[in-house]
Amino acid sequence: MTPREAPAPEAVLWDMDGTLVDSEPYWMAAEGPLVESFGGTWTHDDALRLVGSDLEGSARILQGAGVRMGVEEIIEHLTDEVLRQMSEQGVPFRPGAKELLRSLRAAGVRTAIVTMSRHRMAQRVVELIDFDAFDAVLGGDDVPRPKPFPDPYLAGAEALGVDIARCVAIEDSPTGLRAAVSSGAVSLGVPHLVSLDGLGADALWPSLEGADAEAIGALWRGARVGEGAGR
Repeated sequence: MTPREAPAPEAVLWDMDGTLVDSEPYWMAAEGPLVESFGGTWTHDDALRLVGSDLEGSARILQGAGVRMGVEEIIEHLTDEVLRQMSEQGVPFRPGAKELLRSLRAAGVRTAIVTMSRHRMAQRVVELIDFDAFDAVLGGDDVPRPKPFPDPYLAGAEALGVDIARCVAIEDSPTGLRAAVSSGAVSLGVPHLVSLDGLGADALWPSLEGADAEAIGALWRGARVGEGAGR
């Protein structure tokens, strides 16, 4: 069987914050001042607890830290603050992410963002990419149940018109990786701020640097038909 004839994934589903873009520091920079404005304290460890979480759950934790605002009000405030930082400082893409996206697009692999951030934020990130990078964008406000439920990834596959079993999902957080694994996609963990050990990923890569469509194809085949997935 030639490489062109080898089985390959039909789509790659991307988490955004911490996987595609290094926006977690922007979220952390928005959370601390908000808590402090209500007289509370917010540590780096507190911020790490929210990595990969859905915004509603994060807002309730912030309420518990003393933020006297409604859940939706907190979410919109944080989203506005992160978008402001992006507009002022730029979108910091994770190492290798844009290069992998280009390779996937050149190979004809469909792509979608599957994030717990608001759709409007994900759409803005897509607009700042200097090529046609994604076929679909799903935010946390586009699905009924958040990660770690599989719903976001199942919705991403449905939006692309592909079987979830023919997808690779890329994640950086435990919450997101649990969603990817339970969805039935081939799951790739790329840890950033927190460990992903022992969560059932099909593979853990230290970085996306040097990754291309061929490496993603080998990963998918290794999980689905037993061929090697080393990179």
